[in-house]
Amino acid sequence: MCGNNMSVPLLSQAVTVSGSEKETAAIIFLHGLGDSGHGWAESLTEIQPPYVKIICPNALSIPVSLNMKVMMPAWFDLMGLSPDSPEDESGIKKAAENIKAIIEHEAEHGIPPHRIILGGFSQGGALSLYTALTAQHQLAGVVALSCWLPLHKTFPSAASSNKNIPIMQCHGERDFMIPLEFGVMTHGKLKSIVNPDLVDFKAWPGLAHCSSPEEMASVKKFIEKYLPRI
Repeated sequence: MCGNNMSVPLLSQAVTVSGSEKETAAIIFLHGLGDSGHGWAESLTEIQPPYVKIICPNALSIPVSLNMKVMMPAWFDLMGLSPDSPEDESGIKKAAENIKAIIEHEAEHGIPPHRIILGGFSQGGALSLYTALTAQHQLAGVVALSCWLPLHKTFPSAASSNKNIPIMQCHGERDFMIPLEFGVMTHGKLKSIVNPDLVDFKAWPGLAHCSSPEEMASVKKFIEKYLPRI
C-alpha cells in the first residue's frame, strides 16, 4: 500500500527508489542549491541495500538572495556563504518541518525513525543536520556532505534531547564554495551538541565542491553499519 502522499507535498514530487526486498529502512537525501533529487537518487541506487528505500525530495524554486534573487530550487534562502552571514531563520525552520513530515509519513507506513538515515549535499546537507538535531525522534544517522550547520548560534539549546545520533561529515579539501574550514568549524560544533564519539569527519584531498566514488564508498559503509539488515 502506498498511502496518501498528498498531505506531504515534498513526498509527492520526490524521486523514490524502492528496495528490491521488503523495505525495513529508508534514506532521505537532500540535493544542493539549484539541483534536483534525480542525480542523487541515481548515485545512491548504486550503493542501495536491497531492503532500503531511497527518497530524494525536490526543493521548490524560490528567489535566492545569493544569486541576485534568481529563481532556483532551494530549501531556504541564502544570503551568503560564511559563518557570519545573515540566515533565513523562518525558511530554514519551515524546510525542516517539511522534511520531518516525510519522516512522520514513513513512520506511519512502517519504517520507524530509528531506521531512517537523513543526508544531503551542500545546502541539503545543512538542512539534514538542522532537521536531525531538532527532530522529536532519533534517527539512525546523518550523512552531511560538503555543508555546514544552519543557525549554529542557536545550538546546543535548539537541539532535541537526542544525543546519540551518528553523524558522518565529508568535505573536499579543495572546496572553494563551502571551504573546508567551515566543515571543520561545524565538526567542532557538532561534537558539543551530540555524543562526540559518534561524529566522524572525513576530508578528501583534491576534492572540490562535489562528491566522488571514494566518498560514496564511505557513505555505503555508514549506511550498512547503521541500517543493518533485520
